[in-house]
Amino acid sequence: MHGVNKLLAKVGGIPMIRRVLQAALESKVDEVIVVLGFEANKIHKEIENLPCRIVINKEYEKGQSSSLIVGMKAIKSSTHAVLILPADIARIDTQSINLVATSYNKEDGSIVCAAHNGRLGHPILLSKAVFDEIMMITEETSGLKSLVMKHRNELRLVETGNENILTDVDTPDELRRLDSPSHEN
Repeated sequence: MHGVNKLLAKVGGIPMIRRVLQAALESKVDEVIVVLGFEANKIHKEIENLPCRIVINKEYEKGQSSSLIVGMKAIKSSTHAVLILPADIARIDTQSINLVATSYNKEDGSIVCAAHNGRLGHPILLSKAVFDEIMMITEETSGLKSLVMKHRNELRLVETGNENILTDVDTPDELRRLDSPSHEN
């Protein structure tokens, strides 16, 4: 979506970033940290009244891995797990987030991932056991995907029954399809 900040695009009449944050804030997670990069000031204005902590990735051009690392540096030392939710998973719902969090709380594991019909989606929950490895990821080594694959034997999938956990927005066509009446929640 060259030249357009997709996070400010409206989905169901609400800016995408705000939709995703509202789902996260209504979930069972203890704290929501938002990592901003491209057009951080514009996005900050859209979400400044939400009860989340905002950190800035000044090197956002390096990709999602750099934003994940900035977010990891912002967590409290007492944190036992982090739930990663890209802001372009525009139709994520609180129930799917809670299913992943609840699954982790019932049975520890290194990585817990939302799934739909066996396909991995978001969010992904990572335990403290892999925090050091998260800090080493790069886009050149396939980022978080490589970490998940390295630990695939420890990976626990949580079936959400919701295909929205698979749907990110990368193109104007995807945004138009996502915002069509047939995708309304």
